[in-house]
Amino acid sequence: MKRWIPLLLIGASLLLAGCATTIRSEVTAFHESPLDLADKSFTFERSAAQDNDLEYRSYENLVREQLLRLGFSSAGKNQASALKVTLRYGIDSRDVRVVEQVPVDPYWYGAPFYGPFFGPPWRYGYYSPFYDPFWYGAPLMVPRETNYQLFTRRLNIAIARAADGRKLYDVSVNSEGRIGSLPAVMPAMIRAAFADFPGPNGVPRQIDLKLD
Repeated sequence: MKRWIPLLLIGASLLLAGCATTIRSEVTAFHESPLDLADKSFTFERSAAQDNDLEYRSYENLVREQLLRLGFSSAGKNQASALKVTLRYGIDSRDVRVVEQVPVDPYWYGAPFYGPFFGPPWRYGYYSPFYDPFWYGAPLMVPRETNYQLFTRRLNIAIARAADGRKLYDVSVNSEGRIGSLPAVMPAMIRAAFADFPGPNGVPRQIDLKLD
């Protein structure tokens, strides 16, 4: 019996690996084209509340990683930069109620107790569907109600000139799902914001990304 344990563990690991959560985001970017700036140094423009918000700063670091990957450069703390980056995000929820018709088996009373036959024992033995003229007819349908919360996650990132505040890139990312944790989905949403940067101008598109 012990010989089967490693195989079972491997099978469970493969099953979990194949069930990675995918976040679908609707991304719309507006930008001036082309974005061939001579100076791509940037800093983040924060409010006082954001400056003292650890969650905000963690998302800021994720945005910084994407900008560095795209050839931008992060200005030092006391250095002037050509660009200012702003970051806003939020989440809302709503209750969803779904009622659907599902089939039920009126003769099933628990196979573990009655073996391969269906239904409770009758006076002259067990009931078998072979003798039921209605067995192969339409199944009995009953309503089943499901209630859950659906979350709408929002992200906006803007890049503007530091000198005059003129926006050069403004992207909005929206996603819906049952995950109500922003820290869980924000890495995928930030990657979606910079997918195929700068992307088509003013054209909504759907981007599917797996969570890390």
